[in-house]
Amino acid sequence: MKASSVKMNDPWQGLSAGSIDARRVSGEGKHDFFWITSSSSEPGLLLRLPAGIEEPASLPKLRNLEIAIRDVVGGRAIVILLKDPDQRELFVSLCRDVVGAAETAATTQDAVTRAVRRLLRWHHLLRGGRSDILSLEEQRGLIGELHFLERLVSLIGPRAAIEAWRGPFGASKDFELDSLLVEVKARRGAAKPYVQISSEDQLADVAGTSLFLCVSPVDAVIKPEGLTLADHVRRIEEIFIAADTDSLVLWEEAIQASGYDVADDYSDRRWKVGETLDHRVEGEFPRIVPPLTVGVGGVRYSISLGACSSYRMQEGDLDGLISGGGLP
Repeated sequence: MKASSVKMNDPWQGLSAGSIDARRVSGEGKHDFFWITSSSSEPGLLLRLPAGIEEPASLPKLRNLEIAIRDVVGGRAIVILLKDPDQRELFVSLCRDVVGAAETAATTQDAVTRAVRRLLRWHHLLRGGRSDILSLEEQRGLIGELHFLERLVSLIGPRAAIEAWRGPFGASKDFELDSLLVEVKARRGAAKPYVQISSEDQLADVAGTSLFLCVSPVDAVIKPEGLTLADHVRRIEEIFIAADTDSLVLWEEAIQASGYDVADDYSDRRWKVGETLDHRVEGEFPRIVPPLTVGVGGVRYSISLGACSSYRMQEGDLDGLISGGGLP
């Protein structure tokens, strides 16, 4: 086998084991990617970070890989090392894919973002996906939360907004903002004016916080109206791509936790979001909350929006509270 062919199939061949050794991935590359062999003889990929680059505070965690930012000769670098030698062939594909994605970036900062994003895709692929797609009601609920997330970004910025989105991780309230908690509900606009509450904790008071219920009509519509679920996700994703790497990582973790899988086909249905109604949940607001009768739990119930009308907020009031300006 010719030496060039060997390097093509195993780019670490010829690198010295037992000490840090490196070979530039491509002499024509725009960014400083290197094939490396660690001091423990692990094959790896290194992206050198020029001075002034904003380093991501967190990086994806993939089984059998170590991904970290390290001090290297001449500065700092993102280093990806393979911990399981049996996965060497797959690791080559991962590295080439990451390099290919990052090389489309004009700046190193953008290259870092694209590299991290591609690693997240691999994380999603390797962890195994769902065998079924989201149900219609799950799609409707996710779009309602995405709609509120976009609203939140405009009020407090992408990083704070994505950190506040806790619904995908099983929190009792969808959004947690210091002293403000927000539960988001999506409903079919033409349905009876009720919303489904999934547990006794969803509308329960939490000491030191104020609770709000935001209800949005999310209706299936016919093309060209509306957007598919994938369109909605991509639109929000673009916000985080344009923000910063840390926000993008948090977004990827949240959207994956929501059950959405980019590989699933949601093209057969389009959705349109209507006007959102905000409510302050307090006092005698219609709800079932703890403590319940001993032995009772997992309560699911419906509340009438008509019965909530006296708790409805004026447009902009909740936005003023979230952005710190108080009631307008």
